[in-house]
Parts: sequence; C-alpha cells; structure tokens
Amino acid sequence: MNKRKIINDPVFGFLSVPNELIFDVLQHPYVQRLNRIRQLGLSFLVYPGAQHSRFSHSIGAMHLMQEAINALRQKDVEITDNEATSAMIAILLHDIGHGPFSHVLEHTLVDGVSHEDISLLMMQRINMDLHGQLDTAIAIFRNEYPKHFLHQLISSQLDVDRMDYLCRDSFFTGVQEGRVASERLLKMLDVRDDRLVVQVKGIYSVEKFLVARRLMYWQVYLHKTSVAAEQQLIKILSRAKELARSGHDLFASPALRYFLYQPVSVNMFAPQSEALDQYALLDDNDVLSAIKAWISSDDHILSVLSCSFINRKLFRGELLDKPLTDNDKQMLNKHYAQVLNVSETEAQYCWSEHVSTSNTYSEKADSIDILYSDGTVRDIADASEILDLEALTRKPKKMYLFRFREQ
Repeated sequence: MNKRKIINDPVFGFLSVPNELIFDVLQHPYVQRLNRIRQLGLSFLVYPGAQHSRFSHSIGAMHLMQEAINALRQKDVEITDNEATSAMIAILLHDIGHGPFSHVLEHTLVDGVSHEDISLLMMQRINMDLHGQLDTAIAIFRNEYPKHFLHQLISSQLDVDRMDYLCRDSFFTGVQEGRVASERLLKMLDVRDDRLVVQVKGIYSVEKFLVARRLMYWQVYLHKTSVAAEQQLIKILSRAKELARSGHDLFASPALRYFLYQPVSVNMFAPQSEALDQYALLDDNDVLSAIKAWISSDDHILSVLSCSFINRKLFRGELLDKPLTDNDKQMLNKHYAQVLNVSETEAQYCWSEHVSTSNTYSEKADSIDILYSDGTVRDIADASEILDLEALTRKPKKMYLFRFREQ
C-alpha cells in the first residue's frame, strides 16, 4: 500500500485500513450501500442520535477483529497474514445482506430469504469480482475453515460483532448501560483446543458484557416504540404489496418496484441474478421516499398509515397478558372498519399482535469459556459468582397489541 488509509471513527478513534485488498472490498458498491442503511433501523424515532449506518458498524467490527488478532498473536496463537486479512474481511461483510430497516423486508417483500442467506450470496459475488481473493474469508464466515476460533470471533456469544454494536449503539443512543470494556475483553482472549477462551482475570468484563447486552435489548433494540414503528412499517409495505399485485400503480423506485410487483422467493437469488442486483440497490431512502409519496395514494388505508408514520403518529402499544382471541381480533377489525370507513379486511392493516423476546446467553451455542491459571476451562454460567445458568438462559417475553393511533 503506497499510502495508508485512515478512517476517523467517533467510537474508537483513528482506524487504519491494513491493505489494498481490504480497501478494495470497502470500495465495492455492495459495501458502500451500507452507508445508506441505518444500523438501528427505526430506533431514531426514539433516540434521535441513532442515525449511524451499518457501514460504520462494519468498520468498527473490522477494527476490533484486528485488535483481537493482535492480542492472540501476542499469546503465540498462530495466525497468518492471509488468515488475519480474511477474518477482517469476513467480519466487514457479515452484515452486508441486511435490507432497509433491519428485518422488515424479510417479513414483507422477500419470501423465505434471510439476510444471512443474502450476505453469503453478496460475499460470493464480491469474491467473483475480486477473482477469488475472498475464498478464505468465506470459509471462515461459513465455519468451514480449520481454525474454528476465527469463526468464533465473527459469530459466537462473545464476538467482535456484538462488542462493536453494544459500544456503538450505546454511544449514539446515549444509553450508557450498553458500554462494554471491549479493549480489555480482547486483551483477555486466548485459544485452547481451537476454541476461544477468556482468561479468568477478565471474568468481570464478561459479566458486564452480558448484563449490558440484556439491558440494551430491552432499552433499545426491543423498545416498545421502536417495535411499534417496525410493525406499522410492515403493515404499510404489506398493504402496498397487496395493492401492487392487484394492479394498482404505486410510486416506487425501480428496485422497490421489483419486489412490490412480483413474488420474490429464495430460488430467484444467486450470486449473479437480477433479484440480488435489485436487492443491492435497496436502501432506507427507497422505502422512506415511497412512503412519503403514498400519503397521496387513493387507497385510504395506505394513505392514512403512511401519513401517520411519516409524522411519527405511530401505532400505540399495549401489553397483553394473553394472546388475542378470535373475538378480540374481530372486534378490532369492526372498530377500525367503522372509524376509517373501510372494509373489515382492510382494517386488519390497522393493528398487529407481536411477541418480543431475547435471551442473554444460550446453552446451545458456543459457550463463553473462562480459562483458569491451572489450565482448566469452565463455562461462564458455572464460573460466575453473580450470574447463574437459569438467569442467563431465561428468555423473557413481552406480548403486545400494536394498534393505529386514532388521535
């Protein structure tokens, strides 16, 4: 590299781009698209500062991967330069398949295709464009590379992805409870039997990490108003999709129109396919521009929902102690049919039943292992004095009714 590339990151300071291959990946249109997708979806409607992009998160995660590799090398863990570059590229691209506003598209416009599936397809396409230089990165991403611990750094219960998004999302939302000691966690990492472990003196940082993750989920990621906005957006896009399939002419960018006017399923996606090309053109701007235009739609439901969404008159959330009965649903449809002068079928777009849930720790996934000075290794659930397995693995649920706000 003739000239070292430096990125000024508000969370971690000045970050370096280690080599030309990583710079070429950063410059790929698929990666640059992440600049136009918010990391926290609709959370800016609750936390106005949450305007940061998925690109900034990917850059931060890449930086933490570089720091993790340096820390492991200092403990004589063998990591070649190719493996280091490949691991950094794998984490840089781990979120590349996300659509606008997080998982909304997976519930509306695309049938049976997850963002993880699309991430892999996009990685394969970039690999083709770069003449196979990402083969090792893709193998690490898919957990097909001999050194399993490299995959754990990308996807596990103590990976650099989570470390970055907790620090970054805490910074931009102002929710201080999400701050984690990422630098100390990385310095405490080691490898035993091809698995990541944390030295015992880092156990308190791991405990803080798990508590921070739990708090951030309920204070930010699953905040009632954010979920209400997401449910309303799903209803808007679902209504637009129904109108489009029945012949209505709706304003939409070419990429959004592609997904509105035809069924798009998993078998239409491939590294070289129109579906993937159109998906790669979708970002937050397509969706928001369309919703602004739909305020003037001659369809009353689409117009009303779009207008209230743009003006932040979001669905009202009510906690439920039990699921809605068929009679409850019928009464809701009758109520909104009368209030908005629409059919009961159309009134179904005015409410949503939803369950929010998260877990801090999973027994089924890679455990967080603590390494003691005598060489023994224990699961954090057994090693911690303040966290117990039952508390860590419990999956609390909140059941909501989200409904159109009439005033």
